[in-house]
Amino acid sequence: MNPIRSNGARLRQILGLNSYPVGVKFLWADDKIKQKAEKLTGYRYCQALMKARHGEHVILDAEGIACPAAAAAFGFKQLPEGLKTGKGLVGFGIVNQEATGKVMFEGMTTLPMGKLKALYLFPLDTANIEPDIVVIEDETEKLMWIALANLNVKGGKRIESSTAILQATCVDATLIPYVEQKFNISMGCYGCRDATDIGNNETVLGLPFKDFFPIVENLEFLNRKAIPNSRSKNALAMLKRKKAEEISKTDPFKN
Repeated sequence: MNPIRSNGARLRQILGLNSYPVGVKFLWADDKIKQKAEKLTGYRYCQALMKARHGEHVILDAEGIACPAAAAAFGFKQLPEGLKTGKGLVGFGIVNQEATGKVMFEGMTTLPMGKLKALYLFPLDTANIEPDIVVIEDETEKLMWIALANLNVKGGKRIESSTAILQATCVDATLIPYVEQKFNISMGCYGCRDATDIGNNETVLGLPFKDFFPIVENLEFLNRKAIPNSRSKNALAMLKRKKAEEISKTDPFKN
């Protein structure tokens, strides 16, 4: 069986993910995709990711992308002046000063303008090619175990994540892992929470594909003891029993 597919399915099985881990392939001028995929028009990047996490193969390019901020991040189009100055974020009610929004966009990780041809997004469970990045959206507790597996892969080096609570899927979970070749986790953002079905209790992370197999291997290790023990909440049960015993001892109507 294709090892990408089998490891994607195993990751989903261990953690009980609600949707598929997504592979993202950056398509440059000469890249060819043999897999049948839907070319999207009028979609934001986070919406393309939503389709892929629910099982679809999709392609998003400069013509099809709807979000101007994501388009600028991927080098498809220039950032509109209203966003560049921060005025647009004030209008959305995201920040209360234009200067704040301006700084947020100045710190945005980007690709060189006009170099990227398209993005191909697909569920790992049906992957036919090796992705550049793996993006996972799901409940926070489940992503926590992926982060812990990554700590095991990196020898315990603390995770330092970057986010502006803006462009969570396109920049935080895709471009930063790609450009910096590092694990990055986000809290989500105004845009993806407005435009997709991501749940209030869900968030998103991204990682370079080179770390994917080692992370799954370490999830297998965590699943032997740490994951089931933590999810059983034995320590909480002990606390509740102790509290019940204390109440019982002080109950004036006992006996």
